[in-house]
Amino acid sequence: MKIVVTVPAYNESGSIGKVINDIRKVMNSNKYDYRVLVVDDGSTDRTAEAARKSGAIAYSHPKNYGLAETFITEIKKCLELKADVIVHIDADGQYLPSEIPNLVSEIKKGYDLVLGSRFKGEIESMPLVKRIGNIAFSKVVSQITNMKITDAQTGFRAFTSELAKSVNIRSKHTYTQEQIIRAVMQKFRIKEVPVYFRKRSGKSRLIKNTFGYAARAWINIIRIYRDYEPLKFFGLLGSFIFSIGFLIGLYLVYLHFTSGIVGHFALLMLDVLILSIGLQITIFGFLADMEKR
Repeated sequence: MKIVVTVPAYNESGSIGKVINDIRKVMNSNKYDYRVLVVDDGSTDRTAEAARKSGAIAYSHPKNYGLAETFITEIKKCLELKADVIVHIDADGQYLPSEIPNLVSEIKKGYDLVLGSRFKGEIESMPLVKRIGNIAFSKVVSQITNMKITDAQTGFRAFTSELAKSVNIRSKHTYTQEQIIRAVMQKFRIKEVPVYFRKRSGKSRLIKNTFGYAARAWINIIRIYRDYEPLKFFGLLGSFIFSIGFLIGLYLVYLHFTSGIVGHFALLMLDVLILSIGLQITIFGFLADMEKR
């Protein structure tokens, strides 16, 4: 069984060497057949050079494309390296390479995707806004998949080459939730194992400000519902708008039987427009749900 441990990196020249050395140490001690692949997402420092000096294969993007595109590149390169199992771990050193065998052992037991759950394990430090965002994402993914997922955002996971070939990532923003949702839909076996999550040394590249992170998190949650639960997303939105029109309609009926509706033609036309929009959005939800299936 050939394992490729893949590490996405962006301006991580200060930590990438230690991460690779720790990976090699644990992989050698367990006598795995393995390679270490670093995908440098257009770093402006010497991340790729540091990775090669530490014994990893390094592939560099010409510019910074983001997490999802980097993950897609990782999958492509791992399959080119004939990987049977792919282990994905972050470059900042917050996950422990020593726990890689815990994930690989579950793959050997027959699971297709093994998630390193920080919330089942121990979290040394995590900003409150990020913790709340991770919990919210996990609840959304759990609802969509009908499977209890405690850490849908984890950057520490192992999966088979069969899953890598079958689950295509389409998002331009993140791979984390999409890989889980598509894996469940395609009936792959998934398991979470507890992992330790260390405090990051230095400033996080993810959270530049709490407001920006929270805004992106909720936008992504809305995207997930839109893409994977279109009937619920458009149905709720359409029903809300239709309800506003219905209430206005009740008011117009009240006016008709009391003071009269004369002079409220503009409100009547607005009500017809609101009711039409609400109905159309709800119908669109049914059509999108049919297309999804």
